[in-house]
Amino acid sequence: MNKLKILALALAFSGFMASCKDQLDVQNPNQPSSPALKTESGLISFGEGFYVTGFKDVKYYDGVPGYFWSGAIGNHELMGDVIGTDIANVFINQIGCPNQVTLDDGTVVANPNSPSKQIDFLRITANVNSTGYQNSTYYEWAYMYNLNNAANTILTNVDGVTFTGDAETKKGVLKAWSYWWKGYAYSRIGSMYYAGIINDKANGETLNGTNGNYVSKETMITEANKNLDAAAQILSGLTVNADYTATMQGLIPSFNRVGKGGVLSPAMWQRSINTMKARNILVNTRTSDMTAAQWADILTLTTNGVQASDLVFTGRSNTTGDFLSPTTGTVSGKTTGASNTYKISERLIQDFKPGDLRLSNNFAKRSSPYIGETSRGNAFFTRWTLINRGAAGSEGLASVITYSNTNAGGYELYMASSYEENQLMKAEALINTGKIEEGLALIDEVRKAQGAGLAAVAGTNLTLAQAKEELRSERRVGLLFRALSFYDMRRWGLLETGRKNAVALSRTGVVSTNATITYGYLDYWDVPDNEIAYNPPLSGSAPTTNPKTN
Repeated sequence: MNKLKILALALAFSGFMASCKDQLDVQNPNQPSSPALKTESGLISFGEGFYVTGFKDVKYYDGVPGYFWSGAIGNHELMGDVIGTDIANVFINQIGCPNQVTLDDGTVVANPNSPSKQIDFLRITANVNSTGYQNSTYYEWAYMYNLNNAANTILTNVDGVTFTGDAETKKGVLKAWSYWWKGYAYSRIGSMYYAGIINDKANGETLNGTNGNYVSKETMITEANKNLDAAAQILSGLTVNADYTATMQGLIPSFNRVGKGGVLSPAMWQRSINTMKARNILVNTRTSDMTAAQWADILTLTTNGVQASDLVFTGRSNTTGDFLSPTTGTVSGKTTGASNTYKISERLIQDFKPGDLRLSNNFAKRSSPYIGETSRGNAFFTRWTLINRGAAGSEGLASVITYSNTNAGGYELYMASSYEENQLMKAEALINTGKIEEGLALIDEVRKAQGAGLAAVAGTNLTLAQAKEELRSERRVGLLFRALSFYDMRRWGLLETGRKNAVALSRTGVVSTNATITYGYLDYWDVPDNEIAYNPPLSGSAPTTNPKTN
């Protein structure tokens, strides 16, 4: 049995929080008193197990949307309107169903589900404790607190372990690893939920493994950055030597040390942290509300962010699917082909510029539009499929980015920061602070790096509005399947105003090119009721329900 599977079985004895365990039986690392965690090899192996405990090891889940990278992240991409679905498992068709679509002829295609508005659906149907594991809003919360508990477990044990060789370097790597993933987990909680819980205790150190002190989403982001800064501070004192490399190789599975993945140097890792901190500012602030100080902070962070040659945290599949299944482990895998769980959105295809090789190398037109179960939605109808570039005869140009490859190890998943994201955040900050040409040059840089084959836009005298549109469309295309699409929709105000001049199909396949998509999605989800029911907020807690209504 593969090493990661052994870890998942040997270390997943108890729920990440007793409050949810009886209802959903979440599995996660064992108690911090385990003898395995008192040895160097055991602690490093436990750290490698983060890939399972943080992103796969929720016992009860629905196999159609799947684990974290296909299911929880699928929610993001559905609401970000890069994919759609008429599959009803765990209510995913309703997660990404707009309130209405207005076609070119004035026909209004309403959400056919009941309730007919997503906010009502979430509060009346989905986010209710009695729905158990059918609560779509629960999974990202559960995975991230699984990950946080695993990080707490290492931090609880690391100073009591005797290490061989350069002990301080090994301890430093393990601590940085833990603070990095804590910062990552809190970033995701604070970027998705209206409130969260700060918990620095490992399961077993407190009576319930958690606490009822709910804090605001803003406080969660502050705590995320605090942990990211703690990791960066440790990394500033580390240098690459044999023990640094060996520890990192012990933490990162070999199949994730391929392509852009690998053993990050301390400097590379610090740059990934800076990019994550820039993301935390950008995606949690409405673009219309961004201040000069925030743009300046993003410029500072991205100037010191991920570089083109840096290794970053990536994930890949292997033949046994220990971290990701080749065909079903990612949103990309579950979108590939004509009859998969997810379908390519017409609005995504609309965002490719004419002649973009990323479009022709990765997407194909269907022989006839996919209409599917019209009683389950109004916006998933599509003429497009995602090509498996791992299939013989469909390899495409090697110089162009691959959006799908369902061979084992074929698809590269970006788990956190990436060079393209860094540069596009920097470009956005430049464009919004009067340096349009410098920002456009970075958009050209990203397109060139991905093999788009497009003419440069820098030096073409674009207006501010035109430059912002280049940035908007490039984030949609250049950061596809990187779990950023919903954040962008939210901060651009599209959840409220809708998308105008959109391409959409009627239920008979007639194409509209000037449609309006009225989304009406909840911008930050309420705390899952599965949590509230077993871990009620203590007096003084922040509100756990978003006041936004239809």
